[in-house]
Amino acid sequence: MIGGLWGGLVPLIVLIGILIGLSIGGTAGIKALWTAGWLALLMGLFFAKNKSFYCTTLIKGLGDNNGIVIVTAWLFAGVFGKLMVAGGLVSGLLWVGLKTGANGALFAFLSFLTAMIFSMGTGTSTGTVLSLVPVLYPAGVFLGANPAVLALGILSGAAFGDNLAPISDTTIVSAYTQEARMKDVVRSRFPLSITAAFFSGMVIFLFGGGGDIQALPEIQAQINPLGMLMLFSFAVVVISALMGRHLIESLIYGNVSAIFIGMITGHIRFSQLFRIPATTGESSGIIQEGINSVVGAIIFALLMLGITQVLIESGVMAKILKKLEQRVVKSVKQAELFIVLSTITASIPIASNAAAELLVGPSLVKSLGAKFNLAPARKANLMDCAVCSIFYTLPWHIAVVVWYGALQSAADTFQLSALPISISFLNPYSWALLAVLLVSALTGWNRKFTS
Repeated sequence: MIGGLWGGLVPLIVLIGILIGLSIGGTAGIKALWTAGWLALLMGLFFAKNKSFYCTTLIKGLGDNNGIVIVTAWLFAGVFGKLMVAGGLVSGLLWVGLKTGANGALFAFLSFLTAMIFSMGTGTSTGTVLSLVPVLYPAGVFLGANPAVLALGILSGAAFGDNLAPISDTTIVSAYTQEARMKDVVRSRFPLSITAAFFSGMVIFLFGGGGDIQALPEIQAQINPLGMLMLFSFAVVVISALMGRHLIESLIYGNVSAIFIGMITGHIRFSQLFRIPATTGESSGIIQEGINSVVGAIIFALLMLGITQVLIESGVMAKILKKLEQRVVKSVKQAELFIVLSTITASIPIASNAAAELLVGPSLVKSLGAKFNLAPARKANLMDCAVCSIFYTLPWHIAVVVWYGALQSAADTFQLSALPISISFLNPYSWALLAVLLVSALTGWNRKFTS
């Protein structure tokens, strides 16, 4: 890039500058984020020495296999979320809340646990928020949960699964870049992840109430116990994923079962799924609405994949991390702290945390860990916990963007007050996991060496 390191940082500076400005102003909606990505790609071209190769790099990023899998999964997860709502799950959850008294802070806490289980079963944070936010968020608000804490609880649960699930892309990348066995990685990571989840759950339970429970006549008109049958579709997705089926395959099974259950209970008619619109521009049904709900996030994800590839191909991040390694690492404690810091640094500008692991894992983390004889699973855990911490607080990352888009969609559907995207900075699981990780590195808790 023209200007060397600083020229390579131009797309990143443009992107983060615009996104921070939008976030501070409270106007960082999904479509507003498109502009930031578009301008970042545009400005980068003028600093590229070989503009043809720059364009090829962008196309390579847009065609990234992991990115396409995520996009495809979003298409089915978006429809699944709409089907769950149309099938009456919200009304079923309202019925449970009224009958059991699970409202306010307790409902926010149960939403956190539900998101933990769902994300563990599917291995995807984006699929979790797309599937659960349209259901749990409006129900929780109606039952008196604090809207912000409730929303953050779902995001926290999604981050937990991304951090620990053996089928998560970050778990897979962290394990295999460090040549670690998957069972060793998951077994040794569990104490770190569950400790962070414990403290997160405490925060959510303590501060998750205080909302206004709607007057009983208003809620009574919306409750229907048959809506709880839609949980069978949720179980289908989780069980299928736990059996080792592909996420997209599992989501398809969930979609099909949700359609059948919705039709049996009378909540969904075939004409609601697909119909020929009376006039151009009208919705053709639930399927179109579900796909439309994730289009904004998909476009931004594609833009971010292009920017990520530019950062990797230009060698900008590798140069920065190499200089840091040469100056600050003198002991095993410093080595572990450096692995955490470098992985977080790589994850801040890059929209995919798995991509951040791929950037630092094969060379920097692997070689540095070997220098101090750290066990492969330990290196993988330091790296994975790092990319699942601060990553889930920043408003320009894919998972947070998708989560916020789902919140906006749910708020519009149920006429609820919109939340600012900046509340992501308060994600309790992210900060708890970072604290646990730093304590582990500083004290040596959970540290393992090669035999």
